[in-house]
Amino acid sequence: MDGVRAEVGQSADPRRQVVTVDGRRVAGAPLAYWIAHKPRDVLTTTRDPRDRKTVVELLPPDLPPLFPVGRLDRNTEGLVLLTNDGALAHTLLHPSFGNEREYRVTARGRVSMTSLRRLAAGIELDDGRTAPARVGEPRYDPKRGTTTVGLTLGEGRKRQIRRAFEALEHPVLRLVRTRIGPLRLTGLPRGQARALRPDELRSLRRHAKALRAARGDDRQGERKPSAQARQGSDQVRNRVSKPPSKNERSN
Repeated sequence: MDGVRAEVGQSADPRRQVVTVDGRRVAGAPLAYWIAHKPRDVLTTTRDPRDRKTVVELLPPDLPPLFPVGRLDRNTEGLVLLTNDGALAHTLLHPSFGNEREYRVTARGRVSMTSLRRLAAGIELDDGRTAPARVGEPRYDPKRGTTTVGLTLGEGRKRQIRRAFEALEHPVLRLVRTRIGPLRLTGLPRGQARALRPDELRSLRRHAKALRAARGDDRQGERKPSAQARQGSDQVRNRVSKPPSKNERSN
């Protein structure tokens, strides 16, 4: 590697380093970036020993091996990014970078502003308290008896949203991930996949670079929130700090 004999277990970046075997250069697979709209009952994995359908089966068969960046529960729908760019995936996944994911949550019952304030501030679960979240304006459907609300997280624990709403005594009936960083689900039909457009890929790379820079610029080792995140947090605080209405108090 780069003219030096490699050792077992050593890693290399084929985009920046020269790797040869018997004098011949080894070329890595070209980087590819796809998004998929995962339906229910599709697994976010590359293969399943029980032969259940996986999200990679939504991709064309002639692509290099791609892996999903993060996971969605079997019954959770929405946006999945698939790539073979390990460095990018690490930045988007590692909790220290705080990459945002946005969800549309439909829960049973009328979720009060008191409960939403708890959700925004963080809820104590069996594996610790959740980080503060951004909570959108709730919509209550009296015919269905459900509340739909947007939720933006900077962390991704296993079944975090479902467990949080269970703690609020409002079980989740439907959960859809609508955004990962700058990537949005808009316009992609359920069960379909497509390659990122050039403008989306540029935006995603700029986003990952900004996340890395934000963490590196903080000498205390804590990620500084972006201006957008600070603005969103202020909006949440302003909204949820209002006293509950008479109807909300009765819930």
